[in-house]
Amino acid sequence: MGRSVARTVRWAAGEVPFYAALLGVVFFLLFPFYWGFITSLKFEKEIFDFTGNILWVRNPSLANYETLFKTPRFARWLWNTSIVSVVTTAVSVVVSVMGGYAIARLKFRGVTAASVIVFVTYLAPKGLLFVPLAQVLNEWGLLGGLPSLMLTYPTFLIPFCTWLLSGYFTNVPSEPEECAMIDGASRVGAIIRVTLPMAWPGILTAAIFSFTLSWNELLYSLAFLRGEENRLLTNGVMQAFARSGDIFFWGPLMAASTLASVPVAILYFLFMDRFVGGLTAGATKG
Repeated sequence: MGRSVARTVRWAAGEVPFYAALLGVVFFLLFPFYWGFITSLKFEKEIFDFTGNILWVRNPSLANYETLFKTPRFARWLWNTSIVSVVTTAVSVVVSVMGGYAIARLKFRGVTAASVIVFVTYLAPKGLLFVPLAQVLNEWGLLGGLPSLMLTYPTFLIPFCTWLLSGYFTNVPSEPEECAMIDGASRVGAIIRVTLPMAWPGILTAAIFSFTLSWNELLYSLAFLRGEENRLLTNGVMQAFARSGDIFFWGPLMAASTLASVPVAILYFLFMDRFVGGLTAGATKG
């Protein structure tokens, strides 16, 4: 009995600090979402009232959500954001799969330099790139419309996804693909039927990354879009509920932030089990 208690005490002494630290990190990461959600349920008077319990809603209300849905063109902004995110994700993933496979599997002169250049391109600050990109879009007559974002978002999505997938393709066994080619399949056929299914977790990671960044991006949407009809959720809501740069209607803004986080949360919820399971299966093969 004494030994059992001693083992329990030793286990607690070793594990409790870890779980306490983990709980602190989780609280730190989730608190902004919680604060935004409860703010979206408060009236404006309660938002600026710090005399009571500010971590809870005294008189919850959906008035901010009602205001948001009554905002002109809100549905249009949501549709625009969805279209841009889906198109840029599809383009970025397709190009990144081809680039990542080429860097990982095809032996050609300069493959190492190509890999480094791809990653360094991703590290280039977006704040320095939107000016030359705007000039190019203006010359092409695309500045102001949604196609401007469909062309520019992949410029920072493809480099990272290509770098990510090149590392993943390197760890995917090449023997099944080679066996398929020996059996008569072309390289493209072997890639589609054999390699891509094994690389599904990495492709899914790239897709989630691309969709999340496209959905939440603000700088390019502010710089490249013109007109109410072409706005996205990020810049549309911000301009609708901000006045003179220093007056913000926090209730509707937090309601919009809460609603905007729902699609991304659903995406992670639906695919996270497959993603983790695929990574675990890939790590134990062979």
